[in-house]
Amino acid sequence: MAIVINSETKLTYEDYVLLPEDGKIHEIIDGEHCMTPAPDTYHQTLSRRIQYQLYEQIEERGLGFVFDAPTDVQLSEIDIVQPDLLVILANRKSMIAPKKIIGPPDLIVEILSESTGSKDRRLKRDLYQKAGVPEYWLVDPESQQVEVYRLRGGLYDSAGSYGEEIPYPGVEGVRVDLSRVW
Repeated sequence: MAIVINSETKLTYEDYVLLPEDGKIHEIIDGEHCMTPAPDTYHQTLSRRIQYQLYEQIEERGLGFVFDAPTDVQLSEIDIVQPDLLVILANRKSMIAPKKIIGPPDLIVEILSESTGSKDRRLKRDLYQKAGVPEYWLVDPESQQVEVYRLRGGLYDSAGSYGEEIPYPGVEGVRVDLSRVW
């Protein structure tokens, strides 16, 4: 159940599993409940197209696992999120539990929307950095660009903005062809 840190009540995974299954996205960040509406169809289309390419190049080759939302990712006792897409490489498959991922995935992909843009750019970026997620992609449907952040020395460093193809250095030769996404 909830824990108290410095006289402030923080929600935990035990609280999270009690939240309603109502078609909305529920997350707990720093012990606080965050909720956003279900994504629109274009968002889901982009997610599926990126997932398909990652699946073909990573999962079908036995190099790892690709998950889409809603997949619970427990980054800490008080941080539970549902990224749009995530990758767990094969050598870290022990973090895949029956109901959730426990710990930082190798790659997290978030697709920006009007309701999630500022949260994905600031709050989640800081959370993923703190949790040690090695690579974070922010997909911007409006500009048709993907901002890539890579963890270096515990901090995210911009690895550039991509509009044609994104290399994923976590696995040799893996690339997402953005002309097949937009």
